[in-house]
Amino acid sequence: MEDMVLLADKNSKAWDFAMKIQKYLVKAKEFFIPLEEVSINYFRNGESGVHIPENMRKKDVYFIHDSTKNPQNWWVELLLIKDALLSASAESVTFVLPNMLYSRQDRKDKPHVPISSRALAESISHSLKRIITMDLHAPQIQGFYPSNVPLDNLYSFPEAIRHLRKHHFEDLNNLVVVSPDAGAAGRTKTFLRKLVNAQEDSAIKHEYFFALLSKERSKPGEVGDMQLIGDVNEKNIIIIDDIIDTGGTLCKASEVLKKNGAKKLFCYGTHGIFTNGVSELCNCFDFVMTSNTHHQEFPNTEVVDVTPIFAEAIYRAQMGLSIS
Repeated sequence: MEDMVLLADKNSKAWDFAMKIQKYLVKAKEFFIPLEEVSINYFRNGESGVHIPENMRKKDVYFIHDSTKNPQNWWVELLLIKDALLSASAESVTFVLPNMLYSRQDRKDKPHVPISSRALAESISHSLKRIITMDLHAPQIQGFYPSNVPLDNLYSFPEAIRHLRKHHFEDLNNLVVVSPDAGAAGRTKTFLRKLVNAQEDSAIKHEYFFALLSKERSKPGEVGDMQLIGDVNEKNIIIIDDIIDTGGTLCKASEVLKKNGAKKLFCYGTHGIFTNGVSELCNCFDFVMTSNTHHQEFPNTEVVDVTPIFAEAIYRAQMGLSIS
C-alpha cells in the first residue's frame, strides 16, 4: 500500500525482523508494504541522532524497534523517531516493540522507587496511533497507556506450539507444563489449553498435566527456596516463562524437578535475554527454546519465528480488523 510504510534501523536486528514481516504479508496476504530505513547514529558524547531519508508525509508508519539495544538508547530512540515522524507530517505512527523493555518494573516493590513501565508509557504514548508488543511480563501494564493509544499484547504460544509439534512431537506425550512461579500460572495454563486444542484434529492424542513451582527470591537475580506443587514423576517437562534473563530460576527449577523424578526437561521463554549466556541452561535442559523478539545468536538454542504473528497484527490493524 502506498500510504503505509514499515520502518526499521537497517543496522539493527530489527531490519531482519521487518523483512520477515514484509515477506510474510506478500506471501500470505498478497499485501505489499514498503520497508524504509531509519538511520541512527551516535555522537561522541553518546547522544543519539536520527535521520529518516524517505518522505513520510501522509503515511501510516509502523516503526519496528530492536530490543537487543541498550535499554536507555532503545527508550530515547523511540522518542526521537516519533518526533521525527510527526515533524515530517506522518499520518499516524505505530510502534512495533517485539519485547517491551522495562516491563519488569511494573510496581513499587519498596519505598522511593519509580514505576518505570508507567514512566515509559507516559513518555512514548502521546500522539501515537497504537503499540504492538508480545507476551508482556505483566498484562496490567496495558492500563498505563491512555485509552486512545491501544496497546496490543500478542501471544507467542501459537508459533511455539507449532514448533513443538513439528520438531518434538514424540516428547509431548505424558508432558507436564510447569509454571516457574505463582505469578506465571495464568500464562502457563493458557499455554496448556492451547497445547490441548492444537491436537483436536490429530489422530494421536497426548496427555498433558499442570504443575507449579513456588519460589522465594531474596533479591533480584537470586533464587532462594523452591517447592514443587504437582506430580512430575516419570514425565517429560516443559517450563514456560516470558523472559529468560540469567537462567538462574530455570536451573534451580531443573534441580527440583529432577529430584522429583522428571524425565526430559525443556524450557521456553519468549524473550531470551541470556545475560549469562546459555551454557549452563543447556546443561540443565534437553533443549532450550526462545523466540526472535530479542534474538541473539547462541548455539544449542531453538528459535521460534514469531514474525507471522506480528505481520497478521499489522495487517489487521491497518485494515480495521480485530487483533484479539
